[in-house]
Amino acid sequence: MSKPRSNWQDVHGIVLLNKPKDITSNLALQKVRRILNAKKAGHTGSLDPMATGLLPCCFGDATKVAGLMLNADKVYIAECEIGSQTDTGDATGTVVKTSDKVKLTNEEIQHATDQLTGDIKQIPPMYSALHHNGKRLYELARAGIEVDRPARDVSIHHFKVLDVITVETKQRIQFEIKVSKGTYIRTLLEDFAKISGTYAHMTSLHRTELGILKQQMINIADLEEAINPFDLLQSMDTALIEYDKLQLNPELIQKLIHGQRFKCNYLPAIYRVYDEANKFIGLGESLHNGQFKVKNLFLKSYQS
Repeated sequence: MSKPRSNWQDVHGIVLLNKPKDITSNLALQKVRRILNAKKAGHTGSLDPMATGLLPCCFGDATKVAGLMLNADKVYIAECEIGSQTDTGDATGTVVKTSDKVKLTNEEIQHATDQLTGDIKQIPPMYSALHHNGKRLYELARAGIEVDRPARDVSIHHFKVLDVITVETKQRIQFEIKVSKGTYIRTLLEDFAKISGTYAHMTSLHRTELGILKQQMINIADLEEAINPFDLLQSMDTALIEYDKLQLNPELIQKLIHGQRFKCNYLPAIYRVYDEANKFIGLGESLHNGQFKVKNLFLKSYQS
């Protein structure tokens, strides 16, 4: 049952959630939100229901950080079963193609992963949330309709074999894969099998990293059982440590709060901005003309 609106409170920070299997990313977010009684919540880098792993849940001002992570690279532990392909590309679907070739040699595996490492073209799956003429592709797929999808440029930074497991006649291969935004792992595994002269479908997917975020993840049960769940909340600048840090005096902080620019001699770049007490204020940008301006200001969590 939803909490009355009056019970929600201002919460600012990030929970690096280990999303459990078989629930949507939004449901996982709402579970965390209810534990924290947070007024404003959002997540970045949605995971399919069958997938587990890192789901950054952002609260309050930290929801502004979520948009900055949309283009981040991601790392997954993925497993596929050789010899059969499903309509969804994963174990939730119905088998639509099978092959007598149910085992691959180490040489075949290496050849296929080599072929798919680097900048490649990938055709998104029909079972995806992409739009076509105002409808989600998965809606068309469920209606038995298949449409042409343009190939997209994606980058596979590494595609490493972790384990090859054979039980009776079935072979499963586990990989660690680092990819760019917009890459579909189940499609990548189908393409891997195609290069090897067979079929495959994804049997498990666990995300371990999103951009620079790869710290220890928190389970929903950890939050529920914590004496003070806010102790498990990370500051919003956790997701921004790739940017250099600047500490500014009160006069310059006030200029940024009021949207004013000031002269500087910093290298042109985006910076994390802190006050003299080391409190995070937001992001600022040093321009090529020697001016410094605010980029994202987190006013609610900062008392000037």
